[in-house]
Amino acid sequence: MTTVQSPPAPPTAIRPRVVARTSLYAVLAANVAVVAYFFGQAGFASNALIVIGRVTGLYGALLMAFQLVLVARLPWLDRRIGMDRLTSWHRWTGFGILWTLLAHAVFITFGYADGTGVGPISEVVDLAETTEGVFRAVVAFGIIIVVGAVSARSARRRLAYETWHFIHLYTYVAVVLAFTHQVAVGTTFTSSSAATTYWYGVWGVALGSVVLGRVILPLWRNTRHQFRVSAVVPESHNVVSITITGKDLDKLPAQAGQFFLWRFLTRDRWWQANPFSLSAAPDGRSLRLTAKAAGDGSAALRHLKVGTRVFAEGPYGAFTTLHRTKAESLLIAGGVGVTPIRALLEDLEGHAVVLYRVSSDRDAVLYDELRDLALAKGAELHLVTGPPVPDRLAPRELARLVPDIGDRDVFLCGPPPMMNAVLRSLGDLGVPKQQIHFERFSLAG
Repeated sequence: MTTVQSPPAPPTAIRPRVVARTSLYAVLAANVAVVAYFFGQAGFASNALIVIGRVTGLYGALLMAFQLVLVARLPWLDRRIGMDRLTSWHRWTGFGILWTLLAHAVFITFGYADGTGVGPISEVVDLAETTEGVFRAVVAFGIIIVVGAVSARSARRRLAYETWHFIHLYTYVAVVLAFTHQVAVGTTFTSSSAATTYWYGVWGVALGSVVLGRVILPLWRNTRHQFRVSAVVPESHNVVSITITGKDLDKLPAQAGQFFLWRFLTRDRWWQANPFSLSAAPDGRSLRLTAKAAGDGSAALRHLKVGTRVFAEGPYGAFTTLHRTKAESLLIAGGVGVTPIRALLEDLEGHAVVLYRVSSDRDAVLYDELRDLALAKGAELHLVTGPPVPDRLAPRELARLVPDIGDRDVFLCGPPPMMNAVLRSLGDLGVPKQQIHFERFSLAG
């Protein structure tokens, strides 16, 4: 008897990333309009410099609240947009805050100095000494300048992630100081009960989002699931797989392609969190990560003992089947970037082609698993070996290996240079952007 398997249903035409992005833009635009309404309702100062200063201060406050939402790691946004893109938006919003608050400080200072006939420095000192909340605003602005300076690419490359993150945490101090400044002297804040309620609501939602996404959800999930190391398996001389078990893992909303921030609670590692992708699709009984030794922290993973407690934050990431637009797929992995690709292959329906790019056969970790999985699912697997030059995934080579590449979703994960080269090749081949799915591991502070 022959069973004919029907092809998988085509993915939905509604793109979750577009829905989430449009929703964010719409909410921000609505709040821009509301702030303008309340500002106009409060009346205008006679000095144009003060008017401009107040407007820039209000929009600086709104951007600060918006930035907190971006960095809150809310599951609905993270699954649809991805932490890497949210982090990028967070970074550029931070520079917007810096410039709007700088404009606020300059215009307010010169505006009041113009009315009193003193210099701007003397006016700042006088306001800080005599007006409630101004000194707190000066401190908050100083913190924002420092955080902005260490967030510049040149400075960021010179700092360890833990150092950068510790400095970045002072942003929350600046937010609290800025809010108390707004409460104390903000004329728009106190112009009406509706304006006061609105601003309390904005700050409540922003700060509540951070507490929910960064504190409550991780604590609740770790208390519920009680993660522990159940197996440590060396895959090669510098790659290790770690299996994590726990309670009620079938209720953990993790998907193939996602990652967690793993914190192994040993005496020398409890303070260090590392982002590692799942290297197998979640099965409701265990989670598996596979990591390459890239530093002292990841190199020490092979020495973890079975039974070690784990604090896991996540799951995070939009590199999942949620964003499929086609019934067939192309999976491209480079090096240890095979980990989420291997998990995705396990989860994908429809015909798939897998390209695994490595320097040599011995670098192809998890290859046996990938080969067996491809055989079981009827997928094509190509191991592409050789040095980076010449490019083995150039447009001509990709078109030869996958002639129908334009009719497939493309999932890409690997080292940044390799990913950039493949993205250029896909662009040259005319693959639509909405069919290309990738994620760069970036952590928002």
